[in-house]
Amino acid sequence: MFSTIKTLFKYNKKFAFGFTVISILVFLAILSFFSPYDPKVWNLTPRDLPPSIQHPLGTTSMGQDVFWLATYAIKNSLFLSIISMFISRIIAIAVGLVAGYKGGSLDRILMTLNDSFVIIPLLPILILIASVLKGGLNIVNLGILLGFFGWAWDARVIRSQILSLREREFTYTARLSGMKTSSIILKEYLPFIVPLIMATAMNNMLWAIGMEVTLAILGLSSLEIPTLGTMIHWSVNSQSLLLGIWWWILTPVIICIFLFISLYMLSVSISEFLDPRSRLKRIEVMKE
Repeated sequence: MFSTIKTLFKYNKKFAFGFTVISILVFLAILSFFSPYDPKVWNLTPRDLPPSIQHPLGTTSMGQDVFWLATYAIKNSLFLSIISMFISRIIAIAVGLVAGYKGGSLDRILMTLNDSFVIIPLLPILILIASVLKGGLNIVNLGILLGFFGWAWDARVIRSQILSLREREFTYTARLSGMKTSSIILKEYLPFIVPLIMATAMNNMLWAIGMEVTLAILGLSSLEIPTLGTMIHWSVNSQSLLLGIWWWILTPVIICIFLFISLYMLSVSISEFLDPRSRLKRIEVMKE
């Protein structure tokens, strides 16, 4: 695992950029545990102060330090995306592995269910659910909800990979040797799809954060919990741009941009790492 990361970091600039940015954001998220301010309490600092030595990213109109508020927002947004990614990976792996290996009627049933989740308009459904709950979507609940809706595309990708592996010689050898289906799936197939799972996991985290930001801007999530989305919501709601408090809204927006780009770069670089043609080029470069 570490050797793979080292190789990607050395020979893939996209991975190096994405990994570096994510590492910095994780460091900032860890800093939130040492924050001198409670992120849910207002009027802890003077209002609307521009960036300074005491307040590196200024303060908000609600008397909060933007820098320390951003550390909490990064932590909560990453935590939400990890919950969503973890739940969606479990469903996607299970559906993709079983449908791809078993085939037949079970495959048709699972793919019918899968395609139902693919074609349904997720954003209107999430808006409807959030409206019904009326702001009751905290980090955990929203992460679980997004994970439940965010698995379908990746399950189909995993299924395609399993369909290819099922026709290889080692599969027939494993069957003839009397290996159980569960053993074939877990021991023979799972190692092949781990990099694919990692690549799709990055995409799912990106999608989950984007959905959270969208729901928060619309005021449909739990607004008292600091996330990148709620930071943008309160800054827009307080008309920070019109009042000249640019540091309040630019901070979460810039963080979102770097977060989205870094996750996308990680996903693309891992996908390229899996491409046989890229592997040949990498081997040639290493020989030189």
